[in-house]
Amino acid sequence: MAAIQFIRGVDEETVPEVYLTRSRDATNGTARFRFEQPRVLERSETNLGEITGMYLVDEEGELVTRDVQAKFRNGKPHAIEARYIMRSPEEWDRFMRFMERYARQMGLEFSKA
Repeated sequence: MAAIQFIRGVDEETVPEVYLTRSRDATNGTARFRFEQPRVLERSETNLGEITGMYLVDEEGELVTRDVQAKFRNGKPHAIEARYIMRSPEEWDRFMRFMERYARQMGLEFSKA
């Protein structure tokens, strides 16, 4: 089981667009996530808690980033963008294992730009 959460224990149902970049020497990389109309914005009005980060949860554990921003349109939140930075080949590999599990669970596929 692999899940993305913004509030611990509450799985986000909206599937994000994910953009990956990696340095030429493969020592680091960045994943950018964009969630359009995420369910957590609707749920945050029901007092489940505050968004404190993005948590990527699977059987190996949890990957965490605090680099999370809400995007507003006409004064109302409509999207969430998050950035996860990998600072070593091991962190890259761990992230990719999570993404493979998440993609398989959500019926997604990877495509190069």
